Amino acid sequence: MNFLGAFILVVLIFVVLGASRRVALLGMMAGVLFLTQVQAINVAGFNLFSVRFLELAGFIRVIARREFSFSTLIKVDKALIWLYIYTTIVFLLRSSEGQASAIGAVIDAFLCYFTFRGLLGDLEDFRWFLHAFLILLAPYTLLILFESFTRHNLFSSMGGVADGTWVRGNRIRCFGSFRQPDTLGMFAASFLPLYIGLACIIKERKRALIGICLCLAIVWAANAGGAAAGAGMGLLGWLFWPLRTKMRKVRWGIAGLIAALALVMKVPVWYLFAHVSNITGGDGWHRSYLIDVAYHHFGKWWLWGMPINETSGWFPYGLGTRSQADITNQFISLGLAAGVGAIILFILLLKRAYSGLGKTLAVVRSSTLETSNAEFLLWGLGVVLAVHITNWFGITYFDQMYVVWFMQLAVVSTLSEQRLRLPDGIVKDAVETEIDHVFGTTIASNSHYE
Repeated sequence: MNFLGAFILVVLIFVVLGASRRVALLGMMAGVLFLTQVQAINVAGFNLFSVRFLELAGFIRVIARREFSFSTLIKVDKALIWLYIYTTIVFLLRSSEGQASAIGAVIDAFLCYFTFRGLLGDLEDFRWFLHAFLILLAPYTLLILFESFTRHNLFSSMGGVADGTWVRGNRIRCFGSFRQPDTLGMFAASFLPLYIGLACIIKERKRALIGICLCLAIVWAANAGGAAAGAGMGLLGWLFWPLRTKMRKVRWGIAGLIAALALVMKVPVWYLFAHVSNITGGDGWHRSYLIDVAYHHFGKWWLWGMPINETSGWFPYGLGTRSQADITNQFISLGLAAGVGAIILFILLLKRAYSGLGKTLAVVRSSTLETSNAEFLLWGLGVVLAVHITNWFGITYFDQMYVVWFMQLAVVSTLSEQRLRLPDGIVKDAVETEIDHVFGTTIASNSHYE
């Protein structure tokens, strides 16, 4: 860890520990953007990355100040705990290698997620964060664009990131503070639906349009097919807005379409990723072939996973000097770590997140005949979940991108908590009051909408 990285980290730790909840949340996300993973200290085989110090500081803060209590866990919280405990125990019992990495992953998950659960209080906190985050996102985007046009990554002074060495289509692929262009672009793609939702609110539109432009600029500079696909899913999710009250039919329609494609395609349906990459760019064939080869080796890993080095024959090429397959799929990665049980628990986590969000949206809709401001933001969060699922078919979150995921999942959990805890009538009153307080408007009025 060099002096610059240590200085930024110390300042952010003081912010996280001592500032208000909102500013502390902003401090956590500043660490994601402006600190690289090479800023680390090795202790007993554990790489204590700078963001891990922030996680620990945030967790200590929310527990010491009683901003979060484990006595008030909701279904999403419990699903996350079961997923990581099960996956870690099975992996440790089966494997003789990678124990430190597995333990680090579960600690990261718990510290990050529950820190953000404590720092995110309500809808007003979320709205404030989207505004304030532009203060960080704007200069960060300028640094990314500087890298794109000059082929010099200013974060390379901290080490651990490339400096204009990856090129696709005569244009470099920017890294910023991330370890790959894919995760840099996916970070921006995951925030794009939120700023689109904010732009649907007239009085928020100017700042939201700035956020949209910044996110699209980062996706462009990353020059990554996976990030482009994630941004495309973000836009597609908002195209379904007119059908928001008929999503059951939409889901069955999508399932029917996939089934029909599976019947008429000459290759397995998962080779759609290869076809999509012909448009967006990227390694779509690798993603498709990985699913194919994992399917054909299902008997080896379905029960409790398999050693990663046994995937060396899966591809005609290997990952670095280890000759193992490059597992660019979050679902398969979980399966190789702890079998089908881990995949099922992961899907359960996503199901509960969508269920809580859907129930909250139902309460908001039942409170008024008109579209409320809150509904735009809640729908944006649902689209964010779809963006992450799209990303996971092409990559695993191996750098600070996991912090972004746990922050956004914590937003979903926190904003759904009222609906999951209180009787319907009480929740309706609470939601109406909160919407009035946040946006300064009566939700039954349509005067602020076009």
